[in-house]
Amino acid sequence: MTKKLDTTFIQIIHPVCCGLDVHKKKISACLITMDEHGEEQYDIKEFGTFTNNLLEMKKWLTDNRCPVLAMESTGVYWRPVHNIIEGFMEVILVNARHIKNVPGRKTDISDCKWLAGLLRHGLLKGSFIPPKEIRQWRELTRLRRTYTESLADYKRRVHKLFETANIKIDSVVSDLFGVTGRNLIFLLCNESELSLAAIKENAKRGLKAKAKELHRSVHGFFEDHHRFQLIGMMEMIATFEKRIIEITQRMDTLTAKHQDLLNRLDEIPGIDKKSAQSIVSEIGVTLDEFTCMAALASWAGLCPGNNESAGKRKSGRTSVRSHPFKTILIEVSWAAVKKKGSYYRAKYYKLKSRRGAKKAIVAIAHRISKAIFNIIKQGDTFMDLGEDYLTVQTRQRTINNMKKRARQLGYNLVPCEN
Repeated sequence: MTKKLDTTFIQIIHPVCCGLDVHKKKISACLITMDEHGEEQYDIKEFGTFTNNLLEMKKWLTDNRCPVLAMESTGVYWRPVHNIIEGFMEVILVNARHIKNVPGRKTDISDCKWLAGLLRHGLLKGSFIPPKEIRQWRELTRLRRTYTESLADYKRRVHKLFETANIKIDSVVSDLFGVTGRNLIFLLCNESELSLAAIKENAKRGLKAKAKELHRSVHGFFEDHHRFQLIGMMEMIATFEKRIIEITQRMDTLTAKHQDLLNRLDEIPGIDKKSAQSIVSEIGVTLDEFTCMAALASWAGLCPGNNESAGKRKSGRTSVRSHPFKTILIEVSWAAVKKKGSYYRAKYYKLKSRRGAKKAIVAIAHRISKAIFNIIKQGDTFMDLGEDYLTVQTRQRTINNMKKRARQLGYNLVPCEN
């Protein structure tokens, strides 16, 4: 009697599963089930994207006892589906680049069948979907960042407008939007008299001594055309500043129960209260989805990529080109390397001399991500190694190399006595 060989190389992980091809107005779903003979059955349906259509799809999946489904992370179109399915079954959100279908005969139906087939055999790697509370924090911090960038853009426009109108306030004051600068801007907006007495009254602190220079700086070719633009820009600036304050206050309220974690993150050089809030809104407060520090760094694109073929290592450029968490850490790193006496500053300048500024700052961001992982995951407290840490290491390594070289030449190197 001959024994039948098992030719099944890919194991079935999910006997019952579903693949979704999600679009703005339509969703193609492929449900794979098993019949009484153990054969796989394909059930394909199409649904609309209104809430009642999504509820109908959820009922169809739950009636068939589907425990898991997969869909592409196509823009924001996956979010309405996730809102309905969350909590009822496991959702695997996959990068479209990782599940590219075979070329030819491509339709929405074939895409959902391809997704379901990959999911059935456990060949899909899901993206990180934080809990609902963290997702709400993430939306607020990203909105605050957008408002901050827009605010800076409008401030640059005011600078440009003043240059075109021969107004040179920013050549006298260090901050055009400080107290004195804003007072002078409001004088221009309100068509007030730009006398020397009015300038002295609106100048604050040390700038009172520069009243004559300020008086000369506000006289140019400022016309109604410029005033109309300036009023609109200042209204937009005031709106953005108000919204940023409101979002910050709301974030303070929502993250109040995690204040201890935020304080421990704040101890890392370069991280302040706002950046700490942005960090936890991107990765959460538990890091259960990340098994180690390397996993977090790889997810954020802060470590070299693996690209090896035929024993030859090719480009080590990371596959993650742009990532919000990476952007936050790069900004934090630039602030961290400015702190005198810190380990990050010493490490940055050591790497910069060999690898350049950009690669050095990414390396610092990588080290900061390790500190963040230990603080959140392990509950540790940050401790700066200091700028002498690398010096001591380098000194001892140099001494050991010199001793080794001396022994090779037949000498014994000993420290001199003072």
